[in-house]
Amino acid sequence: MKIRLLHFLTAALLAIGLCACERPADTAPTPKVYRVGMNAAFAPFGSIDTSGKIVGFDADIMQAVADQAGIKIVWVNTPWEGIFSTLANADIDIIASGVTITDERKQSILFSDPYFEAKQVILVAPGKQISSPDDLKQANRVGVTAGTSADTIMQKMLGKNNNALVRFESLPLLLNEVDNGGVDAAVGDNGAVENHLKFNKDKGFKLIESDKFEKEYYGIAVRPADTALMAKINSALKALHGNGSYDKIYASYFSK
Repeated sequence: MKIRLLHFLTAALLAIGLCACERPADTAPTPKVYRVGMNAAFAPFGSIDTSGKIVGFDADIMQAVADQAGIKIVWVNTPWEGIFSTLANADIDIIASGVTITDERKQSILFSDPYFEAKQVILVAPGKQISSPDDLKQANRVGVTAGTSADTIMQKMLGKNNNALVRFESLPLLLNEVDNGGVDAAVGDNGAVENHLKFNKDKGFKLIESDKFEKEYYGIAVRPADTALMAKINSALKALHGNGSYDKIYASYFSK
């Protein structure tokens, strides 16, 4: 009787062991979740709503891309200064944050097809005699967000070490300085500056556009080695344009 019981227990333990060994093979692998870096201080492209959620045009476009491509994403609010090194260090996997495609950036970043056309504009504080980019050369203080296209353009126009060129950590800080008269004018991307102007029509600001500022294009960015991921992103962007989803998202933020 004891021998039979021992045989039974041994067989049961072997069966449990076999089940335990076989179970992982039946379990589907956990899908990768891609971390998307966003400088959420660049409305209407990215900002934080009252519930603490990242929202905006870039957020909606990237989420639509992810849904179309069948990939999962999570947002990581990342300061603009350092966002590219954060990608390089693999602390994030994707940047979707109003990144202008430039030849210099292409040396270390793989860009998607363009998803937004932008241009630099000048926001002039009330009472300041500025009506063209050339007038900025006589201004006392011209503000830009550090590390942006506006920063690069103004360095070329005014001189890299010109004390009149004032750099700010984020666009909200820059626009607040214009509001307070701390700078004569601010230079920045049209979508973000026009959004600020839309909510401050009664403050006497002046918006200046100029052919001296060339068109720019935003792209979604990944590390150079992530070609398979970029292929999915580009395929999804193409599909969004084709099925009308892109136009619907665009229309909810910008007037054509």
